[in-house]
Amino acid sequence: MTTAKKPKKKNRNKARDKSRAEWLETARTLAEALPYMRAFAGQTFVIKIGGHAMGNPSLIHDFARDVMLIKQVGINPVVVHGGGPQIGKMLKSQGIESKFQSGLRITDKATVKIVERVLADVINKDIVGAIEAAGGHAKGISGKKGGLVEARKLRRKVRVPGSNIERVLDLGFVGEPTKINAKILDQITTTDMIPVIAPIGIGSNGEPYNINADTVAGAIAATMDATKLILMTDVEGVLDARRKLIAQLSPTAARTLLRDGSITGGMIPKLETCLKAIKGGAAAAHILDGRLPHVLLLEIFTELGVGTMVFSKRHGRLNRRQ
Repeated sequence: MTTAKKPKKKNRNKARDKSRAEWLETARTLAEALPYMRAFAGQTFVIKIGGHAMGNPSLIHDFARDVMLIKQVGINPVVVHGGGPQIGKMLKSQGIESKFQSGLRITDKATVKIVERVLADVINKDIVGAIEAAGGHAKGISGKKGGLVEARKLRRKVRVPGSNIERVLDLGFVGEPTKINAKILDQITTTDMIPVIAPIGIGSNGEPYNINADTVAGAIAATMDATKLILMTDVEGVLDARRKLIAQLSPTAARTLLRDGSITGGMIPKLETCLKAIKGGAAAAHILDGRLPHVLLLEIFTELGVGTMVFSKRHGRLNRRQ
């Protein structure tokens, strides 16, 4: 009869030493984060999370815990969420074909009802539930409620191929914010609640508008003079011509990249949103890779940060954070 060998004392000590090293690293991280916790206490961060992240339970779990921690250390997070993939899936199940123009979903009356239901009744509640499950307190709110996001029909001009003629696109119930009623959010952020906003706007006649979540987040950040606008997306950040990450950009440098064609595709409206938010009053805007676990904490509480930061004059560029 054989008996299992006991682990050697040397191996047990090695395991104990490894555990101690891990705890020491955690302590170092907390010590590094402390100055930023003090500097940002009482300030507002507007955080947009994309619909793609909602398909990954692990990312949503991390996001909820991170947002709760941000709130616990005295920062006021305002969460705005997207939901493009979920909307597309629901429309397909209803036999409605999704059509796009210039990257925007054409939204007729039937579509806008589904958009509103998916954003306000499904995704919004899922994020609120995740924050509550993580031990925090959150309040879900549609941009329609109380006129939080007043909107108008979005009009875009496109050039007719092969000519100098421009035509106006009719995107249906696709809107853009005209006013953010920040008092509604102020009433929430002064409590222990975290506002979670579905990007639905309301028109002058009470009609709902489907609005890009980045756009809503940028408008809220500008109105509230937020210290940070954070756009969590599915790319590393703004890349240069060699596909290398650009860590920080002044508004002037960002506009140059947009003019010379260095920025293409979906990054164009994101960078434009950052510039509008800064012009409107936000101190800094960040484009982060939402696929990276705990990306919010890495950006906010570490010296180097991650992603791309667009900074305003009042933010300065002494370093990545202050």
